[in-house]
Amino acid sequence: MTTPTTRPPVADPTPVEAAEPAPGSGPSDPDRTPGWLYAVLGGGLFLMVVPFLWMLVSSVKPEGEVRRVPPTWLPETWTGENYRILFEVLDFPTFLLNSLLVATAVTVGNVVFGAMLGYALAKLEFPGKRVVFALVLGTLMIPGVVTFVPLFVMVTNMGLTNTLTGMWLPFLAAPFGVFLMRQYILGLPDELIQAARVDGASELGIFFRVIMPLCGPALATVGILTFLGSWNNFLWPLVVATTEDKYTLPVALALYAVGQNSTDYGLLLAGAVVVVLPIIAIFLVLQRYILQGIATTGIK
Repeated sequence: MTTPTTRPPVADPTPVEAAEPAPGSGPSDPDRTPGWLYAVLGGGLFLMVVPFLWMLVSSVKPEGEVRRVPPTWLPETWTGENYRILFEVLDFPTFLLNSLLVATAVTVGNVVFGAMLGYALAKLEFPGKRVVFALVLGTLMIPGVVTFVPLFVMVTNMGLTNTLTGMWLPFLAAPFGVFLMRQYILGLPDELIQAARVDGASELGIFFRVIMPLCGPALATVGILTFLGSWNNFLWPLVVATTEDKYTLPVALALYAVGQNSTDYGLLLAGAVVVVLPIIAIFLVLQRYILQGIATTGIK
């Protein structure tokens, strides 16, 4: 009679390792944002917001309280006289309409022409392509003051002084918009363009039907930055406009609130609030696209 042999236990070839802590559960989690970073960012945000809050609060103070030293943080006497003068005494609707027309025309021109030139420099092949792109980069380094006098001479020779056309026509295309759009379009796959060409689409059709729908973040970035620059532009409208009916908001505020002997700071602050509000509203609506466009520009 044979006795059954017992086999020794076989060790598990895959030993069970100690369970790792879930991300975010350990005290030394590298993904956890340190508290000091929030403090630094909060301090920077406070320093940036305080001037706007001071502008808003001081716009409802009487002129004597605005000039008081030391200043009062909250108004002791609330008044809407500054806004009443701005909307009733001054021709505010005309100034606002002029600013909107000029800023909108400049923004649309930069978005469309910047995207067109950016597409050509990114995806098309033509003689002198590198030279054109080098010129675009070179114009980014030229200060605007250098071209101020030549632009004014050209506008004068064309008979466009004291016209809204003379305010927006020289700025329909800017090198910054061309460069940003070119860098963004470089990251788009070439297969989409080749497939559209196989289907018989023209280059203009490819641009409007394929490229433009994919460039939302970059277009939003160019649009808001261009609108902001044109909306706040002061020197060029001041030189081109010679009559009151062609003034934009910054020019009108400077001429009416800042006198030869004194400055009406309350009126100036009320006008600044009205000028800033559209910019803040547009940024809040488009901030997601703006941040995405800046973050992805130039990344292939």
